[in-house]
Amino acid sequence: MKKRYLVDNIRRDLDEKMVFIGGARQVGKTCMAKYIAENNYKSSDYLNWDVREDRKNIIKATFKGDAGIVLFDEIHKYKDWKNYLKGQFDKHRDDFKILVTGSARLDVYRRGGDSLMGRYFYYRLHPFSLAEFHGKINLLEPPNEINIVNAPAEASMALQALIKFGGFPEPFLKQSERDLRRWHSQRLERLVKEDIRDLENIRDLSAMQILVDLLPTKVGSLLSLNSLREDLSIAHKTVSNWMDILERFYYHFRIYPFTNKKIKSLKKEPKLYLWDWSEITDNNGAKLENVVASHLLKLCHYLHDVNGYKTELCFLRDIDGREVDFLVTNDGKPWFAVEVKSSSKEISKSLTYFGNKLDIPFLYQIVDEKNIDIRKDKIRILSLEKFLLSLV
Repeated sequence: MKKRYLVDNIRRDLDEKMVFIGGARQVGKTCMAKYIAENNYKSSDYLNWDVREDRKNIIKATFKGDAGIVLFDEIHKYKDWKNYLKGQFDKHRDDFKILVTGSARLDVYRRGGDSLMGRYFYYRLHPFSLAEFHGKINLLEPPNEINIVNAPAEASMALQALIKFGGFPEPFLKQSERDLRRWHSQRLERLVKEDIRDLENIRDLSAMQILVDLLPTKVGSLLSLNSLREDLSIAHKTVSNWMDILERFYYHFRIYPFTNKKIKSLKKEPKLYLWDWSEITDNNGAKLENVVASHLLKLCHYLHDVNGYKTELCFLRDIDGREVDFLVTNDGKPWFAVEVKSSSKEISKSLTYFGNKLDIPFLYQIVDEKNIDIRKDKIRILSLEKFLLSLV
């Protein structure tokens, strides 16, 4: 198994508190947890709430006597999971470490009773990125400029595979179109008919399945809940609730426009992107934008979860229709802006405008061309592979 990018940080944090790992179904949470257990502890215990025998042992609090670490998988499906973990941690903190994984957002999930504040660190595991696949952990510290690295010859092929098959370990490592189609259908069916059904009171799962099928066509554009409501013939409140649920289960993520007194924003509507961009099949521009969005979100989550930075991903848009694809902020202040283009020939006027208006320290125009690294005024124009390889 390939060592994932969060392993060393999680191992250190386990010496202090419990560690929770959230992330999409099949992103590699359980494999990473078992890797940590097998490579750092003489003995471990793995308990999955979805397995009947394990469920009995969880409720009875029956663990291996010599376990140095106990792994709890999908325990958020247990009604009293927060109080349960609080009790086990307080009782056994000197006996064994506790590592918890789940396919819902464990940091916000409402079920489970008492707060666990101060007893855990939370990590969000992302799919493979170009930098992680090449084993690079770049030292990025806001508000410094990104250190752009040289792309090895094989980076271009790896990027094309990443764009086509997505960053989830199984389809990316197999790189088979047949296996990708089968993996898609199985993953989405389990997401709706197992994960969401088990935890949410959804009466019309078939309509939610239609919503899931519809969302890949909305990637990169402003997301109108009214439009989705009309497409599905359901109430506005219902579609809003369903979108929140799908986000909690790491199907999609939304980014919001940056607000500032210096610019007049027209709408507060977000833009939508998928955790698995390989689902986007009929719009290459939207897919490339999603790949960049996912890499930038991974950077923001990494800097927050590992180093405590308040980094956020948003976009820029004003009442005059000027728009820039992405803005990364730190402590609410612009750090760098990114515009994704197909060619390096034309400089983005909106990127120049917002860069000056908001005093954005670093401006990047990312192009789908090889071996590009040039500066024009304040803008650095970079090949997609060079930029992505310089992140996390």
